[in-house]
Amino acid sequence: MTTTTLTCASCHTTNRIPTDRLGDKPKCGKCKNPILQGHPIDLSSANVSAVINNNSVPVLVDCWAPWCGPCKSFAPVFEAAAEQLEPRLRFAKLNTEVEQELGSLWGIQSIPTLILFRDGREAARKSGALPLSQLKQWLLQQGV
Repeated sequence: MTTTTLTCASCHTTNRIPTDRLGDKPKCGKCKNPILQGHPIDLSSANVSAVINNNSVPVLVDCWAPWCGPCKSFAPVFEAAAEQLEPRLRFAKLNTEVEQELGSLWGIQSIPTLILFRDGREAARKSGALPLSQLKQWLLQQGV
């Protein structure tokens, strides 16, 4: 039996789920909340390691700030992508205004910036807000 490792969206505990049961709305073994909630996980310095490193599926991070107009217009697109593409991809958001150290560590120079992580390492990056169709096309080009 193949398993998929996913971080709980609520408590950030790593869970192993039989891959063929991902569509059954799996619950976290620790907090009992749904692991997949159909919306992005908010990243912070406290949970970034668990979210980036403990998912066997790629993690797409939207680096944004509350004062950024394009970030605000892109937020519903990112939310819709999370609803449509989980569990084959995890979605997370990093508020670079609050988590300036992480933004600096990742070399964020413009926002919004999307970073695709695979196995805890950056695999691809794209700056700028995209319509949903272009986001999906970019993800297909990345093999997701």
